[in-house]
Amino acid sequence: MLFPRQGGKGAQRLLLFVLLLAAWKTGSGQVHYSVLEEAKHGTFVGRIAQDLGLELAELVPRLFRAVSKGHGDLLEVNLQNGILFVNSRIDREELCGLNLECSIHLEVIVDRPLQVFHVEVEVKDINDNPPVFRGKEQRLFIPESRLVDSHFPIEGAADADIGANALLTYTLSPSDYFSLDVQASHELSKSLSLELRKSLDREETPELRLLLTATDGGKPELQGTVQLLITVLDVNDNAPLFAQAVYRVHLLETTANGTLVTTINASDADEGVNGEIVFSFGSDVPLNIQKNFKIDSSSGEIRLIGRLDYEETKSYEIHVKAVDKGSPPMSNHCKVLVKVLDVNDNAPQLAVTSLSLPVREDTPISTVIAFVSVSDRDSGVNGQVTCSLMPHTPFKLVSTFKNYYSLVLDSALDRESVSHYTLVVTADGHPPTLLVFHVEVEVKDINDNQPVFPMAVKKLFIYESRLPGSRIPLEGASDADIGVNSLLTYSLNSNDYFTLDIKRNDKDIKSLGLVLKKLLNREETPEHHLIITAVDGGKPELTGTTQLKITILDVNDNAPEFERTVYKVSLFENAPNGTIAVIVNASDLDEGVNKDIVYSFTTDMSSDTLSKFHLDPVSGSIIVKGNIDFEETKLYEIQVEATDKGNPPMAGHCTVLVEILDTNDNVPELVIKSLSLPVLEDAPLGTVIALVSVSDHDSGLVSTFKNYYSLVLDSGACGPAKPALVCSSAVGSWSCSQQRRQRVCSGEGAPKADLMAFSPSLPPGPIEGNREDHLDLDVDLSAKVISIGKINSKGNFILPSVYHHLGNNLFESILFILLRIVFQKKKRERELTWGRDKEREKQNSKQAPHCQCEPNMGLEPTNYEIMTVLKSRVGCSIH
Repeated sequence: MLFPRQGGKGAQRLLLFVLLLAAWKTGSGQVHYSVLEEAKHGTFVGRIAQDLGLELAELVPRLFRAVSKGHGDLLEVNLQNGILFVNSRIDREELCGLNLECSIHLEVIVDRPLQVFHVEVEVKDINDNPPVFRGKEQRLFIPESRLVDSHFPIEGAADADIGANALLTYTLSPSDYFSLDVQASHELSKSLSLELRKSLDREETPELRLLLTATDGGKPELQGTVQLLITVLDVNDNAPLFAQAVYRVHLLETTANGTLVTTINASDADEGVNGEIVFSFGSDVPLNIQKNFKIDSSSGEIRLIGRLDYEETKSYEIHVKAVDKGSPPMSNHCKVLVKVLDVNDNAPQLAVTSLSLPVREDTPISTVIAFVSVSDRDSGVNGQVTCSLMPHTPFKLVSTFKNYYSLVLDSALDRESVSHYTLVVTADGHPPTLLVFHVEVEVKDINDNQPVFPMAVKKLFIYESRLPGSRIPLEGASDADIGVNSLLTYSLNSNDYFTLDIKRNDKDIKSLGLVLKKLLNREETPEHHLIITAVDGGKPELTGTTQLKITILDVNDNAPEFERTVYKVSLFENAPNGTIAVIVNASDLDEGVNKDIVYSFTTDMSSDTLSKFHLDPVSGSIIVKGNIDFEETKLYEIQVEATDKGNPPMAGHCTVLVEILDTNDNVPELVIKSLSLPVLEDAPLGTVIALVSVSDHDSGLVSTFKNYYSLVLDSGACGPAKPALVCSSAVGSWSCSQQRRQRVCSGEGAPKADLMAFSPSLPPGPIEGNREDHLDLDVDLSAKVISIGKINSKGNFILPSVYHHLGNNLFESILFILLRIVFQKKKRERELTWGRDKEREKQNSKQAPHCQCEPNMGLEPTNYEIMTVLKSRVGCSIH
């Protein structure tokens, strides 16, 4: 055909349309062939490649293939010459049974581009099956009384072929008694019966043998034969008669088991047992009828006992026999035709083939992704199926042939938005019967996204003290693609201070960082500007960049330093709260906030130290805030930390050793070790009246000591006194001191002989002074210790009531000695505390002895002081 050149672009469009229409028809049309059954292997069927418009050279490259669902490899295509040929034996009866139409459907598929063609190959019948009777012999029992023209049903033959090849004609061997009667119907198979032409005589002819021949209509003709053995019976000469020769019933294929199909009615003119009828299926009833139906032998009811399936068997022809109980029995036959009605009991079947997965995200629109075929075993409108796609996706279904669809791309794909689709293909029958099929479609990535950093400009702040080799972590770029398209490599522009460090973990995730090559100097270069470039692994490569703006910061590089690493101070116990023990001082060479110092105790300080001292964080003063007791702790070691306010802060440390000095804050305890009473008036001078010990928990000259004192007779009873010595022993040594004279009277009344003496068991010590003033202490102090009293916590001397009966003079003498001991202790204390500042003198003055009389400030007690106490007979308040 020639086209005029006029028209320009319009003519070109028309030509393109005609070509596209021709290509579409070629891809979606159907080719028909036919082949005889039982054809030999290699039998030519058709030039399929030529008829489909395909070149022989492109069959192999385009992956030419022919698929026949459910029929195996009956047909094959020679890819060298494009000829469709018979590959294996085709038996039409096995393939399609008794169906008049029999064909093989082929799907021919080629790729690049993907196309599908539909080919129908009709299988034609040949006369390869002869007529067949169910048995080699049929037996008939005919009473001799049967009338001429009586009919006796016999079973015909069956032919597996169809059409003319299955049209049967029957002939009977010559006989004087019987002729063959054939009844034909367009719905039913031919009914055969023997017609009695002459009356029977059992005595003359008890048995007859006939040959029945069946000939089909094929070319050449095929035949089948059966022997008819006829036995002539006597008596019972009336056979049962059916109400109708054919019973017609229609049943839905969903009819339930036990449903009554029909009731067969028959009657017999005979009487008695000859008229009783027994119903049964004929002996030639097929197995599928026996499985699905049963008949009541008495009532003639036929009921359904199996499952009907219209798709398997559309009708049943049941032969029913009625036999009376005569002797010999007589029988008759009828037929029950059960037609099965179709219901929509089969769901549509859906198949998806030739999936082209995964689908690239740049796939052009209208590209075929897969083929979808649907089918329904039901018939008529029940077998009509419509196919649809849901939900809304960038795909659609396009109908290409009856019950065949193509799944094509309807809109552009973007893997980064949706990487996977679950398509729901639904097949809907009539009435509505929904079938759902899921198709998983994966979208394949292409390199259409460049690497992207979190920020186009990244600001970093780095201290100039950062050491070379230190690593500054950075955020890497991200790529929306996957696989090799998202594999990133990094590079850094050339510079003198930084290099780029890239690390990978177990999950192949890159960790990006800057590594310092040399020391920074903020004064020389306060800022650095770098550029990092990321390149992905796709083809073509895509890149992304980010700018690093690095600001160098000054640092706090000097720690505070104390004037001394160790501070040593002394502090008296019982120092009042608020007393400043020491002031520590530290300095920092930095400036601004980096040199501001805060003082604190270290975190490992004991709770006892923290309860006794407080540190002022600004001034560095260590202040007493708890009770300081020498007897508990004699030395405190305090760790002090000075921290500046730089970022990060730096700290210096020092140690403060606080030595605790003892003061006389413990009262002495007085105990009489030995006492000899009463004193005889003629007792010689120097007689020991009592031994007294005094102890104190303080240390050194004011601390714990243990002294022993003796009370001796200095003159006659109530006579004038003369000087006497009171000796003491302190820590194993002896010393004597001159004491004031004091008379000791034994009391009033007659002398008593109950004087007690004790051996002190003390070693003799050196004696100072005149020998005549020495006192020999030969008393056992360990034998019995008698305490005459104690100084309580308030400083009061307490005398037990057991001593109140002693004579006044003796009691006053003992108490005088005890008071002398106390005053000597206070004298030593005053010598130690002399010269302290006014505040400490003020404190010590509060601890001076308080009696009912005001004490003098001398080192020796006056007679007035002592006598005042003696007259009061109560203890003084002594500190």
